[in-house]
Amino acid sequence: MTVMAKEITRADILDMAEYGKVRAEKRRALVQVKRNRRVPLGPHATFYFENYETMWQQVHEMLFIERGGEEQIPDELSAYNPLIPQGRELVATLMFEIDNPVVRKNVLSTLGGVEETVFLRLSGEEIVATSEEDVDRTTADGKASSVQFVHFHFTDAQAAKFADPKTEVVLGIKHPNYSHMTVLSDDVQTALAQDFD
Repeated sequence: MTVMAKEITRADILDMAEYGKVRAEKRRALVQVKRNRRVPLGPHATFYFENYETMWQQVHEMLFIERGGEEQIPDELSAYNPLIPQGRELVATLMFEIDNPVVRKNVLSTLGGVEETVFLRLSGEEIVATSEEDVDRTTADGKASSVQFVHFHFTDAQAAKFADPKTEVVLGIKHPNYSHMTVLSDDVQTALAQDFD
């Protein structure tokens, strides 16, 4: 098994002309990686479990689209490196994807603190997610952001249990206004177990 890198450095950043040449190929390859890292939950939420590959691509896409050059690189690295799992953790971007702006506003206005109600359950043992603390993602009036970043911290024993294909892993949100759970598929569980090194 290949050990996944834990940090994107300046040396990992391609020149944008070079990236432009391989962009389509890199994006195609990442579709396959992301397929087993995406978990829909309920009618509006989707978890995108991140790793070095997904964040490397995200940094390059931001640089390619925004064209900020060398000055932009440190900001992108500081924004996206914290979303790369560091050994005994899983990291996910949780998105509430609602196309209709009226429905989106109404739903998010009832989901304050949702980031504090996310969990993984392994054979009855619960791991409660912690949220990124870069900014407060719930406003004072109780409106949740449509994008949340959550970390699941595991003990060695929990990581081993998660990696065992016989363990049923449940992902859930237990917010009073958005209470949903789903069992991770075998393919997703296998892919995410590779984030533990």
